[in-house]
Amino acid sequence: MTTRRQALTSAITRLRDVLAQPENDVSRDAAIQRFEFCFELAWKAIQERARDEGLDCQSPKSCLTLAFKASWIVDEREWLAMLVDRNQTSHTYDEDLAKAVYGRLRRYLPLLEALADKLGL
Repeated sequence: MTTRRQALTSAITRLRDVLAQPENDVSRDAAIQRFEFCFELAWKAIQERARDEGLDCQSPKSCLTLAFKASWIVDEREWLAMLVDRNQTSHTYDEDLAKAVYGRLRRYLPLLEALADKLGL
């Protein structure tokens, strides 16, 4: 297993841990940052797996499309929603956006875990 794939499993565990904490400004910010790490590592793990199989994807969106076609992910629409949330939270800070994204993280966590399982992590 590569360092990137190991980092993904660790990041998912850390996201799960922070989501188990009571919500406050600090835990919300930590959860969003950990989600951003998870998403980055997830699409890059997809890219790495694709390369291992002689496939190519260069961007998060193209990797998600490839992963859906390869059945590594089952809900492309939710993954694309994750991409939008990651883009918004990493480029803009807005309290209302942060609260909205935080509210979706518990829905995203099982998708990240399923990907890790599918990739054999």
